[in-house]
Amino acid sequence: MIALNRGVAVAMRDGPEAGLLLINPLLTELRGYLPAHAALADLCRRASRLDEARAHYLAAAALAKREPERRFLLQRQTDCGD
Repeated sequence: MIALNRGVAVAMRDGPEAGLLLINPLLTELRGYLPAHAALADLCRRASRLDEARAHYLAAAALAKREPERRFLLQRQTDCGD
């Protein structure tokens, strides 16, 4: 989790691609961790990598335990277009 937080902080400082470089390798370990998919989805969206963003939003939504959270993630996925 510390590495995930660091990746998000780096993305805020240096841009989404820099954060993606740090977070993508963590996904193997954090596959079932909703915040990892949500962070990747947001960074991919901000980097205009919309296919990847949609996939991560869907993965995060599948892990969501609360309906409002799931709806938010699915709406974000829809907002990325087809």
